[in-house]
Amino acid sequence: MSDQPKRIEKSIELDATPEEVWEAVATGEGMACWFVPHRFDPPEGGVGARVVSDFGSGNISEATVREWEPGRRYSSSADGQTEVVEFLVEGRDGGGAVLRLIHSGITGEDWEAEYHSHGWDGFLANLRRYFDHFRGLPPATVSIIAFSDLDKDGIWARFNDALGIDRQPAVGDTVHLTPDGLDPIDGVVEVAEPGNLGIRSNSGAHFFSGDGAWGMVTVVHYYFGDEFDRDVLTAGWQRWADSLFPPPAAAPPAAPPAG
Repeated sequence: MSDQPKRIEKSIELDATPEEVWEAVATGEGMACWFVPHRFDPPEGGVGARVVSDFGSGNISEATVREWEPGRRYSSSADGQTEVVEFLVEGRDGGGAVLRLIHSGITGEDWEAEYHSHGWDGFLANLRRYFDHFRGLPPATVSIIAFSDLDKDGIWARFNDALGIDRQPAVGDTVHLTPDGLDPIDGVVEVAEPGNLGIRSNSGAHFFSGDGAWGMVTVVHYYFGDEFDRDVLTAGWQRWADSLFPPPAAAPPAAPPAG
């Protein structure tokens, strides 16, 4: 096993103009359509701009823009970290655009590089889904992270019961999900793999993930349209996730010293 930093390169062809793709990767609202809610400070970006990424449930990461070529490319990295993420937008012969993503400077064990790589595949598929089905609609993105010591089978026993799933879904199936206290979700299964379920509905895309690794469970929804309130939806889905995977109880306050 090499200790050299790792580098991941991804490329995706999109039925969108280069200007549309740049908007999707270099603005806060654009990133919320396929990744997680972002805030660029200042909003127009540029070298030195702060990029705040909200992964949900209080998990925030911050980076600084290091390179910025408006309409074409930019890179960012967290202060003091070796990892750099670069987006490069190019026009495609015959129309459309190509997005190239380079994630470099990844250190650690091999599984970490594999995790990053698989994660980017899913997010780039979200970007294509956005342009294919929800182009131009404003996003209300909900991202929830919970933790559980259950294994994959235990996690999905809870998910299946709470969503009203009575059989193993397959890609192409239509489903009717019934989360308690929230609107039902009717849609088509687009992701069905061990530990991951993805549904596309008329109003957005909905993902449930948990394979027992690292104790993490995620629930992510991309709602599209003016009628959706992100804060209300986030609060509702956070309550739902907490009911399935309760957060650890807070430690009791320390007793005051005697005397």
